[in-house]
Amino acid sequence: MQHGIRGSRYFTLAAACSLASLLAPLAQAQLWTWTKDQMLEYTKAWTGDRFPDGRPKVPDQWLQRAKDMSQEEVMVPGGRGGGGYSQFEGDWRVLHPELKMTGRVVTMEFMPNRADLDSIVLAKAKTNGIQSLNNQYVLDMLQPGDVLVVDLYGKHEGGTIVGDNLFYYIMKATKGGGLVVDGSFRDLDGISDMPMPCYYRYAHPSALTPASASLSGFNVPIRIGNVTVMPGDLVLGDKEGLSFIPPEAAESILDRADTTHIHDEWTRKKFD
Repeated sequence: MQHGIRGSRYFTLAAACSLASLLAPLAQAQLWTWTKDQMLEYTKAWTGDRFPDGRPKVPDQWLQRAKDMSQEEVMVPGGRGGGGYSQFEGDWRVLHPELKMTGRVVTMEFMPNRADLDSIVLAKAKTNGIQSLNNQYVLDMLQPGDVLVVDLYGKHEGGTIVGDNLFYYIMKATKGGGLVVDGSFRDLDGISDMPMPCYYRYAHPSALTPASASLSGFNVPIRIGNVTVMPGDLVLGDKEGLSFIPPEAAESILDRADTTHIHDEWTRKKFD
């Protein structure tokens, strides 16, 4: 796999933090990833199926229904961020505009590197018997139908979440689900022929290193542009941008979008 992410210390840091939060009472005070109980608490409005870690699992048929919708059809009037409706974020570079993206969100959050914090977290991991972890830890959690959504705080140089090899790995693990990165990726030439939807801010040949950013959490709420994204959200991506739909609101939003879609088709036929 390409250098710059595989085997890097920042990914080991994140994995150590994540496992520590699951295995050790001391580490549970750290918000590196939600425990199952925390996931259930903060997504309690969702009453449907869940993954073993508690992440909401909207039905596959909802993902298929969303592929027929546009951003205008799923956007509930009244502004963004309230009432449980979808949240839209635009101004992306879109790798494959011809591909609609729908999936269940898995979140990752990065922060600028801070050596004193990193050293403490790594020390805590070692006291819990975690000596070495590679950067497959988070990616190995990805399931078919997932979309990996990464907050890299808009970082350009040194903010490249993956290159062509790990992009391919995500595509296979999610069965073409997708990748969203509020930051960068590398190896655009190698990635461009891979049929997975991807929304990104920049492409850059630099590598993401321990000196450029540290993974601070996964499957916790993150900020993408001007919206808050939760693990388990249903994400819809098209040529315009992305909508993040709370799972408990997804069915009603899709039902309303169906009605709007049919009405628009009827209107065009009347114009004909």
